[in-house]
Amino acid sequence: MKKLGAKDLKDLLEGEPVRLEELRGRLAVDAFNTAYQFLSTIRGPDGAPLADAKGRVTSHLSGFFYRSCSLLEKGVQPVYVFDGKPSELKARTIAERAEKKAEAEELMRKALEEGRIEDAARFAQRTSRFTREMVDESKELLRLMGIPFVQAPSEGEAECAFLAARGAVDAAASQDFDALLFGAPILVRNLTLAGRRRLPRSNAVVEVHPEKYFLEPNLARLGVTRERLVWVALLCGTDFNKGVHGIGPKKGYKLALECRDLEELCAKTGQDYSSFKEVESLFLNPNAAPAEIPALGEPDRDALLSFMCSERDFAEERVNAALARAFNQPRDQNQGTLKKWF
Repeated sequence: MKKLGAKDLKDLLEGEPVRLEELRGRLAVDAFNTAYQFLSTIRGPDGAPLADAKGRVTSHLSGFFYRSCSLLEKGVQPVYVFDGKPSELKARTIAERAEKKAEAEELMRKALEEGRIEDAARFAQRTSRFTREMVDESKELLRLMGIPFVQAPSEGEAECAFLAARGAVDAAASQDFDALLFGAPILVRNLTLAGRRRLPRSNAVVEVHPEKYFLEPNLARLGVTRERLVWVALLCGTDFNKGVHGIGPKKGYKLALECRDLEELCAKTGQDYSSFKEVESLFLNPNAAPAEIPALGEPDRDALLSFMCSERDFAEERVNAALARAFNQPRDQNQGTLKKWF
C-alpha cells in the first residue's frame, strides 16, 4: 500500500524553508505523528529506545519535553492534537502497519543475535508503538508543563486542519500532507525534526529546516481545486485507500485536470466510484469539531521534576535548564520573556 507523503504530493507542491523564529505563534501539532518521530529516533546505538530504571520507554517523554521547550524558547507555542477513533477506512492501513512492525521486530532480533548492531538499530526504528499508556503519560507531561493539548474526535491531522482553517491556530504542523487535503491553509513540516540530523546508514550530518506550505497559492499554481488535489492523492494512495497501480503524482495530476468529475476519473482508471467518493468526502468533510484551546500556563515545576526525574530518571539539572530557557530567560535584549504568553 502506498503511503501519502513526501514522495508523493511533495513532487507537486512547493514549500519554502523557514527558521523556527519565523514561525512565532500558535501551531496545531499532530501529536501521534510527532510521537512516532520521537519513538523512532530517540534510541541508543543498538536501536533500543530510551528507558528508565524500571524498563519503561521514555523516548516519547524526552521528545515532547525537550522539543516543546525548544519551540517555546523560539516563541513557537505548540498545541498538541491527539488522535481519536480512527476511521473504519483506515483499518487496512493499521493492520498492515502492525504486520510490518512484527516483521521488523524479527529482523531486529536476528540482527542483534548476529552482532549486526547498525542493522538492528535500523530495523528497530520500524517497531515503534505509541501505546495507550504512552498517550496518557504524554498528556500528563504536557499538563504539568502547562502546554495545551486537545483531543480530536477522529484523525488528529483533520482536527489540526480544522483549527487552522478557523484561525484558532496559525498553522497545522505534521510531516504528512494530509493536513492540506483536510483544508489547512498552512502546513508546517519538519517542526519537530528541525536541527542537525544524521542520515540513515551514514555518518553524514545534515541541517533540517522547517518548511511552510500554503494551500491556496499551490492550488492556484497547479490550476486545481482542493477537491481535485484530493483526487490526485486518491490515485496515488492514502491511509484510507489503496491507490491505483502505476499512477504517481504527475500522472494523477494530469488525470485530475482531464476529468470533469470524480465519476469520470473512476471510469477512466477502472476504480469503484463509491469507494473513491467515500474517501473524497472524508478529506473534504472531515470528522472534526470546535475545540476550546487552553491558554499556555506556568509549569508545575515540583510536580514536573517528580514526574520526569524522581519517577523516570531524567537528569534534574538538564530538565531545570530546559525549563529556564523556555519559560524564564529572554531571547534577546529586545524581547522579554515567554511570560508574555501568560
